[in-house]
Amino acid sequence: MGETAGSVMLARSAMNRAVPEAQRPPGRPVRGARRISAALAGLASSTRHELLTFDDPAASVGRAIPEPFLELAGACMRAAAERAPEVRRIVPRHALPHVTGAVRMPGRARLADTIPFKMIVVDRTVAAVPLDLELLYNGMLLIRDPVVVQALVRAHHASWDAGEELTGATATSRAGLPPQLRPVLEALLAGLTDETAAARLGMSGRTYSRRVGELMHALGTTSRFRAGAEAARRGWL
Repeated sequence: MGETAGSVMLARSAMNRAVPEAQRPPGRPVRGARRISAALAGLASSTRHELLTFDDPAASVGRAIPEPFLELAGACMRAAAERAPEVRRIVPRHALPHVTGAVRMPGRARLADTIPFKMIVVDRTVAAVPLDLELLYNGMLLIRDPVVVQALVRAHHASWDAGEELTGATATSRAGLPPQLRPVLEALLAGLTDETAAARLGMSGRTYSRRVGELMHALGTTSRFRAGAEAARRGWL
């Protein structure tokens, strides 16, 4: 436990440290559901070797977070996990009921008494941490500074060594997005009404509705709420 606490302190110190002049900041803040969704999709598509996470599925319970965002975020993480040969997910003990009742991610998972903050680390080169350390929906910090990323990796390894093993799960597949449907998908992810989306895309309401139907058919779903999640699983974002 002492090593875990020390690693967490190291990670927090690295995240908050002052950087020398003439160097760019160690992280870039990302705000807004659409930009955060795009950043998560980018992390998922760039994953090649390893995915490390501190994850608390219970953190969003009772919060005013749109269901499409939650489904998309989960789908992005599953897509990243499918790409990486090594996946290690650490979940706090109080969230166990939400883990056992949810769609499981590929890879390995362990249970910890607590997690210091939510976190995603891809290939030990880029990390994402919520700006409030709890909810990605409220904004996140994309970190590429190698010192900070390695500090976060070290914190994860210490918690992993002290954790209790859980079981992993299965994967899904991806396909290509017809180019004429991409603007429709983006409008759905942005939460635009049909009327607003049709006007912005220069379509009649009937044409837009037809394109939405084509998108749903291509995604294999009749639910607009699940469209973003399925698009992320297929690598369309």
